Amino acid sequence: MGAIELVLIRHGESAGNVAATAAHRSGAEVIDIGLRDADVPLSDAGVQQGEALGRWLAGLPEHERPEAVWCSPYLRARQTAELTGLQDMRLDERLRDRELGILDLLTSAGVDARFPDEAQRRNWLGKFSYRPPGGESWADVALRLRSVLRDIDDENDGKRVAVVCHDAVIMLIRYICEQLSEAELLDIASSTSVRNASITRLMRPEGKGRWVLESFNAVDHLESGGAPVTEHAGDDNHVHPR
Repeated sequence: MGAIELVLIRHGESAGNVAATAAHRSGAEVIDIGLRDADVPLSDAGVQQGEALGRWLAGLPEHERPEAVWCSPYLRARQTAELTGLQDMRLDERLRDRELGILDLLTSAGVDARFPDEAQRRNWLGKFSYRPPGGESWADVALRLRSVLRDIDDENDGKRVAVVCHDAVIMLIRYICEQLSEAELLDIASSTSVRNASITRLMRPEGKGRWVLESFNAVDHLESGGAPVTEHAGDDNHVHPR
């Protein structure tokens, strides 16, 4: 057997989310944040979201609360997990966000202007297969996630496990656990962005076999908790191969 429920939590809104959205809207080539991706903190709204998430989790019946928490080591994810009050947080580098290599901190306009050959290759291959120099494709991220999901199963037999991580990681955990095709995954990614501090639940009562999606991208706990709902879609123009 293995885990019986995965509670996938995207980190709260980060300073990087705010800066990236502003850069895309203004047509800037570079996202002005001045920090390594791993060191980007939550925004004020992100802190409110983490607190609301913590109140929601504390209000769940004991038999529905996560019994273990695995977390990306990136600061914004750690801060979110800490604000929830979840105990015994385990950091795992395999849950980190996708690495963008030479395209890090560039908007679509920046990639087009500075690396036109890479822009063309990204369009041709699509998000699942395109690996920027020094970075990762979604397929690369899926490979590391397969191993961490195996470890979660081995160490959490019969338990409900919270996983605090990033939007691409949540999409790819769905891809693995629900045994989606690449086309199905990209259809979801092109039509839906994972909202900050949202909850996605995967269920498997017997602790083995295919997971079933119970809920996706839920933010009711934020709305009822008085926290803002934020959505930073990122670059949805380069999802499908074209």
